[in-house]
Amino acid sequence: MHKLLNDSPGEKIMLLGNEAIARGAVEAGVAFATTYPGTPSSEISLNLFQMSQESDLYFEYSTNEKVALEVAAAAANSGLRTFCMMKHVGLNVAADPLMTLAYVGVTGGMVILTADDPSMFSSQNEQDNRYYAKFGNLPMLEPSSVPEAKEMIKYAFELSEELNQPVLLRTTTRINHSNAYVTFGDIKPMQTKGRFEKDPGRCVTVPVVSRQLHVKVLEKMNRAKGIAETSEFNLIEGSGKFGIIANGVSYHYAQDAVKDLSIENDAKILRLGLSNPMPEQQIKDFLADCEKVLVIEEGEPFMEEAVKAFAQEAGIIIPIRGKSEALFSRLYEYDPAMVRKNMADYFGIEYTPTEKLSVDNVPEIPMRPPNLCSGCSHRATFYEIQQAAKDMDIICPNDIGCYTLGFMPPLSTGDFVICMGSSVSSSCGFSQATDQKVVSVIGDSTFFHSGMTGLVNAVFNNHNFTLVILENDITAMTGHQPHPGVDMERFGLSGFGRVNIEKVVRAFGVEHVSIIKPFKVKKSIETIKEALAYKGVSVIISQEPCALYAKSLKLLKPRAFKVSDKCVDHKDCINTIACPSFYLEDDKVKIDADTCVGCAVCAQICPENAITPLKK
Repeated sequence: MHKLLNDSPGEKIMLLGNEAIARGAVEAGVAFATTYPGTPSSEISLNLFQMSQESDLYFEYSTNEKVALEVAAAAANSGLRTFCMMKHVGLNVAADPLMTLAYVGVTGGMVILTADDPSMFSSQNEQDNRYYAKFGNLPMLEPSSVPEAKEMIKYAFELSEELNQPVLLRTTTRINHSNAYVTFGDIKPMQTKGRFEKDPGRCVTVPVVSRQLHVKVLEKMNRAKGIAETSEFNLIEGSGKFGIIANGVSYHYAQDAVKDLSIENDAKILRLGLSNPMPEQQIKDFLADCEKVLVIEEGEPFMEEAVKAFAQEAGIIIPIRGKSEALFSRLYEYDPAMVRKNMADYFGIEYTPTEKLSVDNVPEIPMRPPNLCSGCSHRATFYEIQQAAKDMDIICPNDIGCYTLGFMPPLSTGDFVICMGSSVSSSCGFSQATDQKVVSVIGDSTFFHSGMTGLVNAVFNNHNFTLVILENDITAMTGHQPHPGVDMERFGLSGFGRVNIEKVVRAFGVEHVSIIKPFKVKKSIETIKEALAYKGVSVIISQEPCALYAKSLKLLKPRAFKVSDKCVDHKDCINTIACPSFYLEDDKVKIDADTCVGCAVCAQICPENAITPLKK
């Protein structure tokens, strides 16, 4: 049995934040869950997917976040407790249904998790999704610890059912990917089947209906304001003239700083866990007894701006600071030392930071940039694109996935990346606006997510570019989740369909479609050249399973290569494909047999044929 399905109330177990959230959803009786995987939220969906194989929970990897939210919205309006999760930029994709779903509401509890990523550990921006709650008139909760995340999602379902409204749960990477002991609670029985009651006056958002629904949304938010004033997740601790307002993990940093600075008798903290709507009166009462206030929040000045507005309305004239060059930045994650220093500076506390250990005698740690794995077929495809387009002036729009790393030297293939699916659509613009040859790259999961509409647009408008679809049979970047093109029988699962990318592309009207096997280098280069010469939309599908995925399924034949005595030290292998299995020993190229997967790409590009199979 999956460890998160254990019906053992009171048991304490060490869990990852995302595991705790999944457990909280199970304890809440969630019956229906949807997602498109995205770090830092991926482990939530992985655990729910695994649990769905052992329980009555319905779980779905949807084609994108918009679809995931629309599927979940139907379940939630059939009376089921429904959970939809995504990373922060995924909420951009789902924003269209989100805004109107706030009008329609739900009949069963619905929680929408947005996993924000301060410092952009695995994202293209670090937007602050608290503004979606304000923009959409939706309640939002923010946990400050792993155990609280488990409890907060249970409350989120209750709040959703009380208001008949979706509730946003905002986490950050530090919550998602931290570990802590969590105490199991009772598992609420799940209701797996519901009934949709027709209600056109609520569910059919034509203008005359939506005008009335907007009134109801505001009424719900007024009710939520009253709830926020007495919520157990909005709490005040301590007393004194110094006021500190914090949220999320910043709350615990603030607690530590108050203790470290020995100002427990001079400072009080207001932690906002139900952060939208803000508890206006509680904040005003808190400010009334303060001489000055520090607002600690990662990201944008969401709380700070509201607190200053409340102070102005109440006629409270005290210094309220947060974001500034002298204090907290709008950039990146915070840490305890930063919070401690800024708190000391702002409140005028004498504080001598701990002297940092001298590292003058320690050698500099070599840079270790992210890299495509040994045997990754994307590396071969990028090399082949560069060879086929040699001496051509090309633009290569890339996309979101492992293959984004193709922009790094020596592959240097990837000139423009915005968001999921943008490689295809931006290629339409580049091909029309310039005389340069456009070669765009997209992964198979991303193609299903949001690349197909751009390709339809390209065919209809007769644009001129080559699209390379990297079909590696899995959603690799976020941890090997399935997508519509995956053979689910490899997971030992039946009952799923499978969508053929080549058939989809041809059905869209693309007339020049080619298949390459990227580990066959010479033939792949020739095929790519033919596609580049074609006037109009051409598509190349590069087919080879993800090396790590293939290894996990035991599909790889153990075969490593070595550099023989024929090598005359051109270093073409390192300088053109830079596989991480290469290393230098006495300035000579060597291959790590333990990591080499035997793709043989390097052997095919070596001018001396000096790379040969290693006989074991």
